[in-house]
Parts: sequence; C-alpha cells; structure tokens
Amino acid sequence: MRFDNGTDINRLASLEWIETNGLGGFASCTVAGMNSRRYHGLLTAATRPPVGRFVLLSKFEETLIIGEQRFELSSNQYPGAIHPSGFTYLREFCLDPFPTFIYEVEGMRIEKRIFMVHDENTAVIEYELKRDEDGPHYRSCSLELRPLIAFRDYHSLTHSNGAINKAVAIGSQRVTIEPYAGLPPLYVAHNAARIHITGDWYYNFEYRAEQERGLDFQEDLYNPFLLEFDLTNSRAAALIASTEQRSIFQVPAFREREIERRRALSAAVPDADEFVRRLTVAADQFVAKRGDLQTVIAGYHWFSDWGRDTMIALPGLTLVTGRFDTARKILKAFAKSVDQGMLPNRWPDAGEMPEYNTVDATLWFFEAIAAYLRYTGDYDFVFAELLEVCKDIIDWHLQGTRFGIHVNELGLLHCGESGTQLTWMDAKVGDCAITPRQGMPVEIQALWYNALRIMQSFALTLKDSAAEQEFGRLADRAQSSFKALFWNERAGCLFDVIDGEQRDARIRPNQIFTLSLTYPLAPSEWAESILNTVEKELLTSRGIRSLAPSDAAYRPHYSGGVWERDSAYHQGTVWSWLLGPFITAYMRSHGHSDAARERAKEWLGGIEAHLDEACISQISEIFDAAEPFTPRGCAAQAWSVGEILRATVEDVLRSTRLSKETLDTRGESDRDLAVLTV
Repeated sequence: MRFDNGTDINRLASLEWIETNGLGGFASCTVAGMNSRRYHGLLTAATRPPVGRFVLLSKFEETLIIGEQRFELSSNQYPGAIHPSGFTYLREFCLDPFPTFIYEVEGMRIEKRIFMVHDENTAVIEYELKRDEDGPHYRSCSLELRPLIAFRDYHSLTHSNGAINKAVAIGSQRVTIEPYAGLPPLYVAHNAARIHITGDWYYNFEYRAEQERGLDFQEDLYNPFLLEFDLTNSRAAALIASTEQRSIFQVPAFREREIERRRALSAAVPDADEFVRRLTVAADQFVAKRGDLQTVIAGYHWFSDWGRDTMIALPGLTLVTGRFDTARKILKAFAKSVDQGMLPNRWPDAGEMPEYNTVDATLWFFEAIAAYLRYTGDYDFVFAELLEVCKDIIDWHLQGTRFGIHVNELGLLHCGESGTQLTWMDAKVGDCAITPRQGMPVEIQALWYNALRIMQSFALTLKDSAAEQEFGRLADRAQSSFKALFWNERAGCLFDVIDGEQRDARIRPNQIFTLSLTYPLAPSEWAESILNTVEKELLTSRGIRSLAPSDAAYRPHYSGGVWERDSAYHQGTVWSWLLGPFITAYMRSHGHSDAARERAKEWLGGIEAHLDEACISQISEIFDAAEPFTPRGCAAQAWSVGEILRATVEDVLRSTRLSKETLDTRGESDRDLAVLTV
C-alpha cells in the first residue's frame, strides 16, 4: 500500500495489522501507528497460554532527529485532536512477511519492521535508515523512542496511579521494569547509544473503536525511560520487548527463523494462488498452545478459544494447510474436556472452569473428525483417542444432558431452556437471549443426523454390525421425521426452528447446513430451492446475512452500545464464515461444474477485496447487512478465515490432498458410508 501526505487519517486508522505468537499473545495497531482499541499494543503477553493476556507495552513515541530538526513519527488520538501527526510521513505499508512501514522525512527513508517470536511473549521492533542516493546529507541523525506501558488486563484500561513501581534496572544493552506485583517483568534489549530515566505519565489517549462500541475509551500510559539511537553511523536501531531475558544480538536469527517459518506455511498448500497464500498465513495466527496440546483462538482481539469456533474452523486452518499434527492436538485437547457428553463452549480469559452452554459445538466435533479422516485416513488415532468419547457423547444426547438437550420421541434433537442461547446465534444481554431458538433448530438436526451417520461409518469400518444397525436406525428415524416436519412449502425453503406446534418461518442461513455437511440431511430435490432462497434473500458480497431484509426484526447496521449491537448480531448482520458452507452446498448441488465454480469465484471476490480494507490479510467477524457492508466485530475471526480457505481450496480449486490410504483401502460396498465426500 502506498500513501501520500494527504492521506486521510480516518482511512489509515481503519486499517489494522496483527502479529501473533502461537501462545494467544499478539501485537497489533493501526497502519497510522495510532492505537484505536484498548487491545492494541506492541506486546500483549499470554501469561497462561492461550489466555491470561495483558497489554504490557502499548506503543513507542518515535522522534527522528535530523541535524537540529525533530520529526515526530507517531500518532495519537487525544480529546479533540490527533497529536503528533506522524502518519503524514508514512509512504508505504506492507506485510512482507510481517508489518513493514516506510516513512519519508527530508529526503530520508526510515523502514520500521515489527514481528513476534513464535512460542514466546516476545516482540521485535527494528528501524533502518535508508538515505536516497541523491538526497541531502546531514551531519547527524538519531532516533528517540519513549516506550509507553499499560501493564493491565487486555480487556481493561489503566489510569495514572501511585501504585506503579517506577524503578528502572539498567544493564548492558538491556532495561528491565517491574511496574506492578503479580505481573511479569518487561525486558527490553536494545542497541541504543544512550538511555535516560523519565518517569512521566501521558494522559487521555482515546480509542475511537471503543468509543464507537459504547465502552470506556480513555487511558493514561506511563513512560519509564527514553532510548536514543545513533543512526549517523549504524543506520539501524533494534529492540526486543519480552517477558524473557533476550540479547539484542538474537534479532537477526529471530527474524530469519520467522521468515522461514512463514515461507514453509505458504509452501504447504497445493496450487496456492495469492488469495489462498494470504489466507494460509492468516490461518496460522489463530493456532495457539493449550498446555501440551493446541487450540484455536476464536478471534482477535478479544476472544479466547471456543469449542464451536474451533471445530468449524479446524478443517480450513489445519487440514487444508497440511497441519495434521496440529489437528490431532486440537481434537485431543477438546476430547479431554468433554463433560456430560458436551464440548466446552469456551474457556474464560481468567482461566476458570470452561463453560458448556452450547448444543452445536459438540456436534461440530464429529464433522471435524470426519474432515480429519478425509485428509489423513488416520483411523488408528481416531479409534484410540476419540471413539469412546464420541460414543459417550451420543449416549448423553440420547438420555439427556444439560440445558434440556435430548433426543425426543421423533428422534430429533431438542434443546434449550428459558433464558438460554445454545446455538451459534448466541447473543445475550443480561438475562435476555436475543435469538433463543428453543426447540428443534434446523442446523442442529443436520448436525445430529451427521454425527449418527459418522458413527455408523465408524461401526462399518470396525465391522461392528450391531452398532452399525443401531446408528443407522437412529439416523433413519431422524431423517424421516425431519422430512415430515421441516419443509416450508410456502417459502420454498426450511423452517428455522420447530417447537411443538410452532413453526419459525423466518428466512435464516441455518438451513444451509442440511446440504453442506459430510452427510446431507435434506433430500437432493430440495437443494435448488433452498439455495435459491438463501442466495436471493441473504447472499452479499461479504458473506451471508443472518436474517432476510424482508423480516420485521431485520437490522441493517451493527453499531451503538452493547444492547444495540447484540440485538443486531444475528438479525441481519452478515457473517463471512457462512459463505464457506454455502459454496460447498452450491458446488455439490451443481456437480462442481465449471459454471458453478465461476459463480463461486465471483462470490469470493468480495472477500478477497476485503483483505485490504480492515485488518490487512485477515477476514473480519461480521459486516453490516446493508451496503457498503462495513466490517464490524472482531478484526480477525478464525472461522471466517477457516471456512473461506476450506471452501476455496476444496470446492473451487479442488486441490485437496485426500489420503491415498482412505481412497484405496475402503471397499466399494461401503463407499456410501465412507467419509469421502470431496
């Protein structure tokens, strides 16, 4: 991206970047260098990976000194003013392969690079002076950096206080501060020529994104010291900000290792075009450690790991990208957390016990396993580590588990109690569930049926005829009841929820899943009408609306305070992740024809354009339901990236690496029950 000195600050402040470290920690800011969220900072450390996240180093105030002149490169939003206005010197920004900024000042070019060290709470920041050959030459050039620290939970804000420990320990090319007890020290390794103790508070930073969300948006930050770098001779300045003691001499090795790691990520995807390459690198940013295993951060900047998001995102994040060991570790981590036949909905940030208020996360677990088998054929792992857990899940659902989740007399899955929100449409304000969907939601029936068929295929592989017959009987019963109940003849699509005699005829995207899963529940003769309805009412250039505009409850914009936003969250708001299953269902219905592939490419074009309009090379969580489809919610969302990447590779490019063992060793007689739908 190239800019001139007339570039609108609002545009630069709307463009974000993010670097992650594989632990749940991250560095992030706007391209303008102005923090617009409480979550922005150069080092947000995950103290209990992948959670326990604290913003330690918020930013640097950067001053370039050429001769006797001082030029401020940083930018901040204060009440009624932006100061300084360093964004006017910004000429280029790119991810090559990590955030790189080029500033032009008085014929000189300063290049700034930022990246995180994988598996460490460590950020590296480099500056390099590049003089134009024909430009003016000055006697001296130096760079002053004033670190501004927050040292607070990343959901919170800090204000000037007397409790801060102002002590600064100065060593050889290292500075250490420990502002508050109970938080890790911050070690700053550097190649500065001089260091000066300061001890100043900077007041009233404003975060416009938080203000727009109706949240507290003002913060004070503390500056403990100043680093002065001599660029006249060395031309380069470097820092390592870390919770561990690091040497400044490690910078080149850290940089090369990270470049090579990202190069390997891109190379792992077959026939990768530029769109797929960018999404592959984006996918890596969501994978994080959980103990000895791994998990998926649902979204940046504020989500932790969620069961539903993880299972939906897993095929795109790990299987399409060839990270099969990562997929195994994620599946194993969640299998160990199953309780009363349920996967956790989420693990809280503070590290408390997981929450289990979800009906669909557990059922998406089966679909993730099926996808894993399509790519690896690794039945040994599945049968040794996951099969008994899957059986236990089915048993609990048959007998009944939390929140009224049980198989009813029709063989369909009923869920929900007053005040609960168990499906992915889970917005809730206080005790008010905006979209409770109590009863028999359509996608839950698709997921339940799919789980039964997958269990039937497992029994078939194990030659367990009794189990095969029982799972087949349960699946047949569910399918028969579904066909009798869910077709909405008047609308030419499916009811969204059935609860007793009540039929919810609102047109929502949930019916897509009856066509997109490994084992489709809806009969093929319904497919064209369902897809046409969804395309006509819900499809946009950024994804799928959550409710048709013709509905009285439709909300075209996601904005305002918590109540306003949450009441619009699933009442029209566009979700990009839904485009993945829609494309899968569409391509399957149209036999993966060339014409269908071209249409799918057109739909993906809007997402490709979006990669440069919000968080660079990432996909936002949601968008307004009306044009211009403004990005909203999380700036980077795991299932958005995962599902778009999966559908692009599996359904549009058709370049998946299905296991040869899976394809070669299963007999023709059981192909209809094999997990081989691609």
